[in-house]
Amino acid sequence: MMRHQGIAANATSRVVRGQSKRAVRDAVYRAKGRQSSYALRDQIHSIATELSKTGTIRDPAHSKLDETRKAVVAAWMGVAVALDVQGEITLAGDVRYFAKHLPPVVTDRERLASAFVQHMQRQHKSDSSNREYRLRDRSNEFSR
Repeated sequence: MMRHQGIAANATSRVVRGQSKRAVRDAVYRAKGRQSSYALRDQIHSIATELSKTGTIRDPAHSKLDETRKAVVAAWMGVAVALDVQGEITLAGDVRYFAKHLPPVVTDRERLASAFVQHMQRQHKSDSSNREYRLRDRSNEFSR
């Protein structure tokens, strides 16, 4: 559509740009906003169950994403070599830097599990600080 309007543009896939997080469908986004997502609740329950049993999260999609990332990095390194041959050494260095500093491969399930663990840690810290506060208050009452 942009080319039809005279704008030079190319579309690149998320993978080539180094993004592994996919877009959220509108219905899922709205359900999360209303805090009424049964699918999200089921995913969190599944993650909590797996964490309590094994202590880790395993996602079969991770290996596929990892393979794809390796192919993308290899392709970018090929581009860097081609740029070196053409004499574009600075640009080749930028391409190598980009390829080496792509964000880590994380699946949606792993991302959700990480957020869940962080939430539980914050809640645990909050609970323990409240418990200490209550104990301190009671000790002051007993000293009167």
